[in-house]
Amino acid sequence: MTEYRNPIPTVDVVIELLNDAGDVRGIVLIERKNPPPGWALPGGFVDEGERLERAAVREAEEETGLDVELICQLHTYSDPARDPRKHTISTVFVGRARGEPEARDDAANVGVFADGSLPAVLAFDHATILADYRQWRKTGERPAPRLPS
Repeated sequence: MTEYRNPIPTVDVVIELLNDAGDVRGIVLIERKNPPPGWALPGGFVDEGERLERAAVREAEEETGLDVELICQLHTYSDPARDPRKHTISTVFVGRARGEPEARDDAANVGVFADGSLPAVLAFDHATILADYRQWRKTGERPAPRLPS
């Protein structure tokens, strides 16, 4: 019998943390407690029977304590090398939240980073995702599909 090996669906959320005036204070990142090391967008694995949007809100709350309102889907990232543990496909959302994030679940630390002040070590392909997010914020255009070269 043939054993099928399929990619695992995941979600990530670019959380825009708003101040009292409704302006973006920065982007919320978590420092990972487990390998692979580095700072990352809040996110994780989609549970069986769970919609992507629900998984994104759940993972954001579990890791940051924030009640996130999703505003759009940014892009889906599927490079087989994006996660050193296994082949994952991540659907990335942009969301907004207010309040003070707290490191929870598998987050060792949490931080709010203004544009241009990102940590040096980002996990997975999150540097690419954040570059795409910044481009989308400037132009309003979502990332184009990336075909392997």
